[in-house]
Amino acid sequence: MHGVKHDMVRRYFGTDGIRGRANGVITPELALRVGQAAGLIFRRGDHRNRVLIGKDTRLSGYMIETALVAGFTSVGMDVLLTGPIPTPAVGMLTRSMRADLGVMISASHNPFADNGIKLFGPDGFKLSDEVERELEGLIDSELTKKLAKSADLGRAKRIDGVQDRYIEFAKRTLPRNLSLEGLRVVIDCANGSGYRVAPEALRELDAEVIAIGVDPDGFNINRECGSTEPAALCQKVKEMRADIGIALDGDADRVIIVDERGRVIDGDQLLAVIAESWQGDGRLAANGIVATVMSNLGLERYLEKLGLALVRTPVGDRYVLDHMRRHDYNVGGEASGHIILSDYTTTGDGLLAALQVLAVVKRREEPVSKVCHRFDPLPQVLKNVRYKSGKPLENAQVRSAIELAQARLSAHGRLIIRPSGTEPVIRVMGEGEDKVLVEEIVDEIVDALTSAAL
Repeated sequence: MHGVKHDMVRRYFGTDGIRGRANGVITPELALRVGQAAGLIFRRGDHRNRVLIGKDTRLSGYMIETALVAGFTSVGMDVLLTGPIPTPAVGMLTRSMRADLGVMISASHNPFADNGIKLFGPDGFKLSDEVERELEGLIDSELTKKLAKSADLGRAKRIDGVQDRYIEFAKRTLPRNLSLEGLRVVIDCANGSGYRVAPEALRELDAEVIAIGVDPDGFNINRECGSTEPAALCQKVKEMRADIGIALDGDADRVIIVDERGRVIDGDQLLAVIAESWQGDGRLAANGIVATVMSNLGLERYLEKLGLALVRTPVGDRYVLDHMRRHDYNVGGEASGHIILSDYTTTGDGLLAALQVLAVVKRREEPVSKVCHRFDPLPQVLKNVRYKSGKPLENAQVRSAIELAQARLSAHGRLIIRPSGTEPVIRVMGEGEDKVLVEEIVDEIVDALTSAAL
């Protein structure tokens, strides 16, 4: 085993914890070993160490939860089980309950057959690459001798009331006197982990709430609902003549908004709304926000007009958060609706982002279509090129095609060419004022890549 350590630098952990098919990648054996390895790393000092475990509504959550409990208790850690709660709630409760570790069992916006394990340190933040590497080494090592003695085994118990704590916490992110009375809100909880807390929080803030995607059965998480499939929400908003639609994903860490006409508003517009509102209140840190290379150029130009910077990171909320923490930004996110408001949370939080937008709608007393249309996005063209092997981006023809394209776009747009993190695909994204030109440029690069990849 020890000789192959270097080949498996990221054997289990991807960009967001461990994720894969339940009983394919994510087996009870793996969950058991993750529990043991993580328990050993986070067992600090002589006090009773505690781990808090939350989950979404997938059928396989029961199996993985039970295996994790066996793993943690076998190395002497006590376990607190919350049942279904949002990912951001796990980060928050890990801190507030002084746990040594937090775990979320979820595969986010993936179909029900997948599941995943996300780990949070005692500070409520997802684990660093270094700690994940240490974990990988331990997962594959011989753990029997490291198990707890009979008298030192951990206990496990279910804890009640955590949903209420999260609802209270979410409400407190708004000014005390702010009421959402008079707003008719449709919320789609993706039959996922926000199905109880999100509608309840909105009701307690006096909104009129119509909730869909709140009947989880273990199989229907993200199925034709939630932020990745907002068609049902758009329909419901129009049918109920609602003021706004809110769609969360399976673990409630991202959000998409729908306006009163049933049109989808992406994360870029929401970032603009929040940044402008917070700038007006004097609470936007570092004079700007953090987003990824995929965020629209229209957002960047809009913020520029407000005197705010848009700092870009590689794709992935962990890179956004990392930059925010290192450079003291308090607003960041992705066009997909992952919005991180780090004054409150250690991860994206769909409900909190939605509440900030609702506060602006309420304050301005204008329809959502007006409030949430801060800028006209520039045309974006995205194409994927599959390749069998090698590194097509290093090919001389490809490189000269890219240089030529960049010169043609120059000040009028952006070109992003990046290999996918998960499959043998090169993503080519062009963006600019002239859609025809952008399409032409993207096609030229795709042609060069295709001939290089053959």
